[in-house]
Amino acid sequence: MLWYHVIFLALIQGLTEFLPISSSAHLILPSQLLGWPDQGLAFDVAVHVGTLVAVVGYFWRDVSLIIRDTVGGLFTHRHTENSRLGMWVVLATIPAVIVGLLFNSVIEQYLRSIEVIAYTTIGFGVLLWISDRFASYHKQQNDLTWSRVLIIGLAQALALIPGTSRSGITMTAARFLGFSRECSARFSFLLSIPIILAAGSLKTFELLTAESVVPIDYQSLGWGIVLSGISAYLCIHLFLKWLSRIGFLPFMIYRLILGFGLLWLVMVSG
Repeated sequence: MLWYHVIFLALIQGLTEFLPISSSAHLILPSQLLGWPDQGLAFDVAVHVGTLVAVVGYFWRDVSLIIRDTVGGLFTHRHTENSRLGMWVVLATIPAVIVGLLFNSVIEQYLRSIEVIAYTTIGFGVLLWISDRFASYHKQQNDLTWSRVLIIGLAQALALIPGTSRSGITMTAARFLGFSRECSARFSFLLSIPIILAAGSLKTFELLTAESVVPIDYQSLGWGIVLSGISAYLCIHLFLKWLSRIGFLPFMIYRLILGFGLLWLVMVSG
């Protein structure tokens, strides 16, 4: 990749991983629309590391308390709000892991087209706005139950389809269940930690077991980690700061513009 490919893709990964606009779609589109070379598995792993460091760093206090109380609860059988949250995060992660292991190859082969991205971008964008506009929103973290968490987890599994947006679909599910914007976003971001870790581990395994050996540009990987990490950290901070004021309408508008723009490109090129 050229230097501006590295900068653009790293920033795109950092900015879109936590916004409800689909990072996978934005990483797929440059190669399909602009003819850029595929960034490869090594670069995908690098930018996932950057976003993982960002979200763990931003929620470091929460993560440390969750791990401490969850591990401690296994021995003392005493559960706190943090240990319950840790169990909820694990439960909500299971559906996406199962679906990813079973259908990853099918998704990679058949669902990475511009048309699929366009329709999911539009459809789930509208659904996000509807959940924010018409659903009640009084529930907070202590209102999480296993059934509600499982619904959010099942919704998260849909994010394996490019264009859906992992953060977008989990916030949509949480909003439909009546959780506040801030609670929906915070739980979605905490859910991203095991999912990004799992995705990065899978890509690393694929890289290590690949039959063909591709030279790795470690300088590009380093810049990918740094730029995706910084942009992701700033994105989380600003999103949580502005969410209560702006809501999800701006993201729906962006998704509609992007989705219909992609459909127009498909029409004129087909």
